[in-house]
Amino acid sequence: MSNQNIDVAKKRNSWGRKLKYIIGFSVFIWLIIGGIYWKKTSNQPKEEYSQWSKPVPVRVVPVQRSNLDVEIKAIGTVVPVHTVNVQSQVSGVLQQVYFKEGQWVEKGQLLAQIDPASFKVALAQAEGARQQNLAQLNNAETELARYQLLFKQDSIAKQQVEQQQALVNQLKGQIQSNRAQVDAAKLQLSYTRIYSPIDGRAGFKQKDAGNLIQANESTALVTITQVHPVYVQFAVAENHLTGLREALKSGQQVKVSAWDKAEQQQLAVGQVQALDNQIDVSTGTLKLKAVFDNRDDSLFPNQFVNVRLSAQTIQNAVSIPSDAVQHGAKGTYVYVINKDHKAEIRSLKLGLSSNGQIEVLAGLNGTEKVVLEGIDRLSDGKEVQIIADDQPHPPVMESAAG
Repeated sequence: MSNQNIDVAKKRNSWGRKLKYIIGFSVFIWLIIGGIYWKKTSNQPKEEYSQWSKPVPVRVVPVQRSNLDVEIKAIGTVVPVHTVNVQSQVSGVLQQVYFKEGQWVEKGQLLAQIDPASFKVALAQAEGARQQNLAQLNNAETELARYQLLFKQDSIAKQQVEQQQALVNQLKGQIQSNRAQVDAAKLQLSYTRIYSPIDGRAGFKQKDAGNLIQANESTALVTITQVHPVYVQFAVAENHLTGLREALKSGQQVKVSAWDKAEQQQLAVGQVQALDNQIDVSTGTLKLKAVFDNRDDSLFPNQFVNVRLSAQTIQNAVSIPSDAVQHGAKGTYVYVINKDHKAEIRSLKLGLSSNGQIEVLAGLNGTEKVVLEGIDRLSDGKEVQIIADDQPHPPVMESAAG
């Protein structure tokens, strides 16, 4: 091997040793730095990251002790007090219509006119026949008077007098029949003018002027509904029957309010008018009918409304929001906050409910505070943090993966 090659090999060995020293020194320095950092961090207290060990934020409400108005909610239908299908009692051509569709009409108001010409002719004929029979009667009575005079003078036989008397009686009967025919013709003539039988609102007309109308046909000329007052018909569960019957028997007015579909606006206030005479066995409900004055026309026939019936008032009742009540294997319960700000499970016996409040028969004395929001994270003995009403809602617990 030449001297030049030997020198190159020595230089390579020298650089290799230097590189190993540099790498070893760097590793040593990093080990020292890592040890110092570990020592500092190990001396610091560990931070608790588990949200489950922290107090649970909750919103509470006090238990109320006051009069509880029990309301029964139902869906009702507005029913007119009277609905009349106005029909013609005689046949003829409709000459004139005197009402407008949707117009308010009064009892006795003229609605329509049917051509009276043929009925006037029939009346004239009946009156003519009556006058003819009256003339015959006058003549027969004159003859009867003459026969009676001659009979007294023993100039004629009694049989002639009796025959003339029979003729007079016959003519009197015909005149009575004529009088009835005249009255019938007048009645038929009066039917050509159609009047409103009730106060109410007229619907759409089903016949126009110029059409031929048949007597008592299936299609009415117009329908009139009476809506002052108006009824609302609805059904309640049969377990309310006893209380309602007792209230009505005692003369008490059972208040009923009608609300719109969204239950945001009260439309009218009335009272129970009557109970049905039997319970519907298929649904277990009892039909009721409430009457409303409806002078402002807030209720419309066949309209669906939400009904609230004031069934009874429970004096000095202990009540809580229905949303605070929980249901478990041991029954119904609520979470009560004790003086140590910890949650306690309190079993309840519940009564009637109304407008989001429910009566507590046993389990609370009226001085406690129950948890309304944040219940999903609570357990018996869990420490809580009470959130004021003006603060944001309690946060929802996120999963560990989040």
